[in-house]
Amino acid sequence: MTGLMVSMLAFVAGVKDKLTSEKGATATEYSLLVAFIAFGIILGVTAFGNELNTWFNDLGTTVKGWKN
Repeated sequence: MTGLMVSMLAFVAGVKDKLTSEKGATATEYSLLVAFIAFGIILGVTAFGNELNTWFNDLGTTVKGWKN
């Protein structure tokens, strides 16, 4: 094998490695997962925000009454 063939094979192998790399796919999957979790939190706070606020206020009043 000549030096030129070895160089060409190394070049093709390097290009193949870069094209089959999964680092970008993994980053995309994690960013989608974070986006869905954030969306779920926003939906939950929107749907239950007032009820949770009332519940915590009632709980605070109850705990404050235990102090006496």
